[in-house]
Amino acid sequence: MAEHRATSGIDLHLEPAGPGLRRGLTDALREAVRTGRLAPGTRLPSSRSLAADLGIARNTVADAYGDLVAEGWLTARQGSGTRVAPREVPRPPALAAPRRAPGRLSHDLVPGTPDLSSFPRAEWLRATRRALASAPHDALGYGDPRGRPELRAALADYLARVRGVRADAERIVVCSGFAHGLQLLCEVLRARGARTLAVEPYGLDVHWDLAARAGLTTTPLPFDALGTRAQDPGDADAVLLSPAHQFPLGGALRPERRAAVVDWARRTGGLILEDDYDGEFRYDRQAVGALQNLDPDHVVHLGTASKSLAPGLRLGWMVLPPSLLPDVVAHGGGRSVSALEQLTLAEFLTSGAYDRHVRAARLRYRRRRDSLAGALADRAPDVRVTGVAAGLHAVLQLPPGTEQSVVQAATWQNLAVHGLSRYRHPATGGTAGDALVVGYATPPDHAWSGTLEALCRALP
Repeated sequence: MAEHRATSGIDLHLEPAGPGLRRGLTDALREAVRTGRLAPGTRLPSSRSLAADLGIARNTVADAYGDLVAEGWLTARQGSGTRVAPREVPRPPALAAPRRAPGRLSHDLVPGTPDLSSFPRAEWLRATRRALASAPHDALGYGDPRGRPELRAALADYLARVRGVRADAERIVVCSGFAHGLQLLCEVLRARGARTLAVEPYGLDVHWDLAARAGLTTTPLPFDALGTRAQDPGDADAVLLSPAHQFPLGGALRPERRAAVVDWARRTGGLILEDDYDGEFRYDRQAVGALQNLDPDHVVHLGTASKSLAPGLRLGWMVLPPSLLPDVVAHGGGRSVSALEQLTLAEFLTSGAYDRHVRAARLRYRRRRDSLAGALADRAPDVRVTGVAAGLHAVLQLPPGTEQSVVQAATWQNLAVHGLSRYRHPATGGTAGDALVVGYATPPDHAWSGTLEALCRALP
């Protein structure tokens, strides 16, 4: 077995086998051509070069080439070298065309995704070029398990300025999105002996499942007309909250409840995991500041670029209490994210491009929110819109007992939309009523009017 690595021609892997070198080489070349591994028109190495790599006489290679030229497998022309002859190459059986994923509809109002068509491609490409041009050589190595220092420093400045986080670059760990950060934290908590994670009564089952796989039991907090009653998580070892903009109900955690849950953490030694969901998108006034600012020693601040830029970037971060940092780093972190993506986001932040993009996105999504509220006021006056002061989704309160029928009617309108009950924790007592959770940021601009029309037709 040999692999040819000539400076001219191609790299060529051959396994000559048979009673003699010439016959073995001839059979190996013929089989490579016959099966299509050597495509028609491919230029082969010179007989001298291939012979040197295989450790055999040049005449043996020349004779094998000559045999295959005579058989029509190869062609040889002066100045053009030896090439694979043109011929029909057998193709593998065609795979059946993939079917459209079941449930994938033309209009999409499923929450959780920004308008991906508005991703700032040109600005991101410029930031990538600048970041790569100025990156030190060690940036392409394994690096710090917390993540690239350039990104951690840029995040520390940005989070302090925009979200009010008391951030130190040494205490920031880069991760590949919120779910990855939550997974690491749940594993660390369980390794430290924690058993219970208190969660909001409505949220994402993927987060509850991550906690369960780490060995934690999730227990839902109670709620009332003012939102989640987070002030007393009981016997929980930690609590997961989205205080700036609760998903999916949409409200912000009230000030007295923010203070009370921090007091609980101080009193019991518990930990608060702050999901800064949609924290940068507030439309009626300045965004609510981060809970972490009240007690950086008992609150982990988790953020992500999934809503502000795109989930496909797989970029998130954690601002950790000093006591938690070593264990989280030991479980992994920044090494799970491409160094080039980290450097690009750092450049995007420090150049001001991120601020400009978020401001433009905030204006675009506010127009979407306003057009949604206006259309429903005209077409469905019995539907009350809530949770529209911030974020990328709204909650449409429906008449009692109509949620499932409206979701089915939306399907008939070729519209994907989720009912509120989909996000209810199984152990939650009581319900927040019948409603739809509408991700108005999801459709691209050209599809927005058609999607809004389909929604109005589905509503009672």
